[in-house]
Amino acid sequence: MKKTIKDYTYRDKKVLVRCDLNVPMDDNSNITDDTRILESLQTINYLIDNQAKIIILSHLGKIKTAEDKKHNTLYPVYLKLKELLDTNVYFSKETRGEELEDKVSKLQNGEVLLIENTRYEDYPDKLESSCNQNLAKYWASLGDIFINDAYGTCHRAHASNVGIATYLPSAIGFLVEKEITAIDSILNEDTHPYIAIMGGKKISDKTLVIDNLVNKCDQLLLGGGMCFTFLKAKGINVGLSIVDNDNLEYCQKILSKYQDKIILPLDIITQNKEIKDIDSLTDEDIGYDIGPKTIELFENILSKAKRVIINGPMGIYEDPSFKKGTVAIYETIKNHHIKALIGGGDSAASANLLGYHDCFYHISTGGGATLEYLSGKELPGITSISEREG
Repeated sequence: MKKTIKDYTYRDKKVLVRCDLNVPMDDNSNITDDTRILESLQTINYLIDNQAKIIILSHLGKIKTAEDKKHNTLYPVYLKLKELLDTNVYFSKETRGEELEDKVSKLQNGEVLLIENTRYEDYPDKLESSCNQNLAKYWASLGDIFINDAYGTCHRAHASNVGIATYLPSAIGFLVEKEITAIDSILNEDTHPYIAIMGGKKISDKTLVIDNLVNKCDQLLLGGGMCFTFLKAKGINVGLSIVDNDNLEYCQKILSKYQDKIILPLDIITQNKEIKDIDSLTDEDIGYDIGPKTIELFENILSKAKRVIINGPMGIYEDPSFKKGTVAIYETIKNHHIKALIGGGDSAASANLLGYHDCFYHISTGGGATLEYLSGKELPGITSISEREG
């Protein structure tokens, strides 16, 4: 059992907190979605209330050039935290050095210091993302305790999470604990029918997820762009629909092994908004959404489900003409009060955009982290955390 934030006392302690404040911004550096900031507040406020001196680390985007630093500063996040937190909040423009150390030394109990984007250390030598031990030791030297609350980066072994945890007493924050508890509840509950739904475009980064889920679920429903690779693997003409040719052999093998579990679309909506059966597609057709026969089939299966895991939308949900399949899935979850977990970046975004945020047992904030966890892998950002004794 990993230690959690409640396993330590914090008065007068300098606490390093790895948050996921990697928020989207427009061209004028205005935050367009503050969800990740809001999700971090429970942990930050707990430490404020417990009189810690709080030092926050986070990345923002990728830093491959000096120019990237101008566009990926955490300063707008600092301004947002000043609005949201009822305490003094400070910002260090430096990720190392005298300015940072001076600001850390002056922190009072209950105050917050946000350090500039940890990935500034990735240019030019990738010190952050390669988990450079000297950088990790330096950051660890600034604090007494480390809290990892950045669930979205738990699948990465970086200096600012795994590295720091190597040198300090550590724990997971409220967000990471909530994510793991919710996902484990769905995965480990012994209720049936247990249905998995997968969509989106890619197969390449989901093969291990498919392997893990199809082995345990009662049925796996496939939609979105990924279904066309499976359909082509069955010898069906999918026209110009997106296909991952590198994974055709994988799809053939898994279809052969789990032919009774894997459910593929019967019809689709094409780019021209035509409804076409799967076996009547022309060479020019492109699938943009699942069709009405498929929706009815999926609804019938889902209506009996006790628990559901969803990863990926059924179509190009951002366009009203191609959102029906995704909406139908979410409506069925809502109307039948099914215990459902939705995970992955596109999935969470679709639930929010289409107005179904409150209809799920849990919407995971992590994309890659959730995929890796669903595939059965251990997450280094969690395995590196201190264990509870006994």
